Amino acid sequence: MYDIAVIGGGVIGGMILRELSRYTRNVCLLEAEADVAMGASRANSGIVHAGFDAKEGTKKAHFNLLGSRMMPQVCRELSVKYENNGSLVVAFSKDELETIAALRERGLHNGVEGLEILDREALVREEPAIGPEALGALLARTGGIVCPYELTVAAIGNAMDNGASLFYGFRVNAIRREGDAYTVIAESGDSVRARYIVNAAGLASAEIAALVGDTSFRMGARRGEYIVLDKSYDGLVRHTLFFCPTKKGKGILVSPTVDRNILLGPTAEEQEDGAVPTTAEGLADVLAGAARLIPTVPRGAAITSFAGVRAFCDRHDFIIEPSAVAESFYLVAGIESPGLTSAPAIGAYVAAEVAAALGLSLRSDFSPLRKAPHLFHTMSTEEKNALIARRPEYGQIVCRCEGITLGEILDAVRTNPRAETVDAVKRRTRAGMGRCQGGFCQPTVVRILAKELGIDYEAVTKSGGGSRINVARIK
Repeated sequence: MYDIAVIGGGVIGGMILRELSRYTRNVCLLEAEADVAMGASRANSGIVHAGFDAKEGTKKAHFNLLGSRMMPQVCRELSVKYENNGSLVVAFSKDELETIAALRERGLHNGVEGLEILDREALVREEPAIGPEALGALLARTGGIVCPYELTVAAIGNAMDNGASLFYGFRVNAIRREGDAYTVIAESGDSVRARYIVNAAGLASAEIAALVGDTSFRMGARRGEYIVLDKSYDGLVRHTLFFCPTKKGKGILVSPTVDRNILLGPTAEEQEDGAVPTTAEGLADVLAGAARLIPTVPRGAAITSFAGVRAFCDRHDFIIEPSAVAESFYLVAGIESPGLTSAPAIGAYVAAEVAAALGLSLRSDFSPLRKAPHLFHTMSTEEKNALIARRPEYGQIVCRCEGITLGEILDAVRTNPRAETVDAVKRRTRAGMGRCQGGFCQPTVVRILAKELGIDYEAVTKSGGGSRINVARIK
């Protein structure tokens, strides 16, 4: 019997789990896929929004501002890369100049600091490569960037190090109230008992709520397509560059990432399901939008493209509240942008609410700190030699493009939350994220996983389920 079960292993569920572990070790996370951060947290822009865009008085505005202020400290505690690079909303017409002025006023009302309107001359000083049609911009100095899946992995790992449990492959298909607790049942037949449930299931959150009779909201999905440029173009832009927002979102952006690639995208296309293919039309739209912001965007520098699905809700604001129809069942749904930014604040708020409902007190032995991984490629020669002397596996390079060692991959498989697929290793170490996109290192990663997990080479998957990489050996 657990005190609390959190459903959904994205950044929201991960932050809630971490904060709940401040109160109790007896908390678990139920994740439907073979790894955490497999939904919206796997494929988004990684932007820490300043807080000027959300409508005044909404939960989005409230948690955006709090989360933005919390993010630097949270990232320091979890040893996650974070950069305060600032953002620019670029105006291309007189109407858009009025829009950015209104955004500044909204931001000031929301409590955002460091907002400034730039004319064309000042904008060019900030971003020399900006397009010739740009007339000005709103500068938000508190904007930043973070890696969404790195943050998710670290938050869940920190919670597990403090006693929380994680169940992979736990796709919930039934929830029963029995006495003073719930029994949560997976498609596999496995079950978990918990006194309290937090529903942070992202796109599936309405389906999960319906299992306990709560049909108070509906969810929809928007697909967004992205292009990633090679690291050799680091420095093309300094800030995160946005167009003026529309009803569908903030539109195409051009932004550096914390790992020094340049990110272009996303598109925004509503769809019925969670499928995430890229399309020729979508990627063309990404390039066209990016080229209007930065005409010198090098089209031939793309090393990969991908798509992600962003959930949105018919209430048009975050749902963060106890269910009105199901006892001891908390809703955390409709967490679209700025959800990543808001995650630390949402986690703290929900954990405090649930802990109060259960009468839990803060633990004296909770540690908020997560040990930093060995980033071998960032070390000096002396540091590398010292590490290799202690751990010889760090002397073997597995991923040439990113300089990732055997030691880093072994750590990813052995550290909470364990990487059990090729993509899980990629998200933790960046092995396979370079120019060759795993063409050189993937067979070695598969062999490492097979040995560490005690399974056949052919049983290793790319991302769980039926995504087997090898059918059989030929020699």
